[in-house]
Amino acid sequence: MNNVVLIGRLTRDPEVRYTSGSQMAVASFTVAIDRPTRAGEEKKADFPRVTVFGKQAETCEKYLAKGRLVAINGRIQTGSYQNKNGDTVYTTDVVANRVEFLEWGDRPQGGGSNYRQEPARQAQPAQQYQQPQQSQPAEEMPDSFQAIDEDVPF
Repeated sequence: MNNVVLIGRLTRDPEVRYTSGSQMAVASFTVAIDRPTRAGEEKKADFPRVTVFGKQAETCEKYLAKGRLVAINGRIQTGSYQNKNGDTVYTTDVVANRVEFLEWGDRPQGGGSNYRQEPARQAQPAQQYQQPQQSQPAEEMPDSFQAIDEDVPF
């Protein structure tokens, strides 16, 4: 099984390029993920490179910016290449199957990293989700949700 789930913040705006044949979008970015530490230890972080393909890559380019919190579900992929000195360089990347934006807001025109976050649309971490409220008495319901007295045929 090769499955990875990460939550972290972008270290820079995503870079998008297009494949030569099919013109498929390919987005690349790096995510900062804190390592668990004990009390008194210096904080450490990992910075995995993430690659996203297709329409999802274009969406990442449009809405993600440096500092945004994202959740990534994907797989680990390793590779290697020869650098200019002829040395073999080994790589480890996360190929994303799914990217969820945990913070929302309009990405500024011009690609800067200062963005306007809209708290009303911001997703909350799973631990902070509230249980749905129990049904309210009819006098507190909006008019459009009032009970219908006639029989419904289902």
